[in-house]
Amino acid sequence: MDKRDRFAANLRRAREAAGISQEELAEQCEIHRTEVSLLERGGREPRLGTMVKLATALGTTPGALCAGIAWSSKARDFKVDDPS
Repeated sequence: MDKRDRFAANLRRAREAAGISQEELAEQCEIHRTEVSLLERGGREPRLGTMVKLATALGTTPGALCAGIAWSSKARDFKVDDPS
């Protein structure tokens, strides 16, 4: 699992917990529904502004959407925990 996949899983879980559709989330964030779909499938990495919009609309934090993703300066790569 890479960082995009982990973010995707966190975003999908938060959206489902909020009980809203991708379309509703997109509308609240003023982004296109296909953008939400791409983010939830790991097809795109979010920009900072988009991440803040998503977190706010879902009643969470950007940090929560990035849970399980860390930078390892020693390995010079991202470390991603399995969400299960």
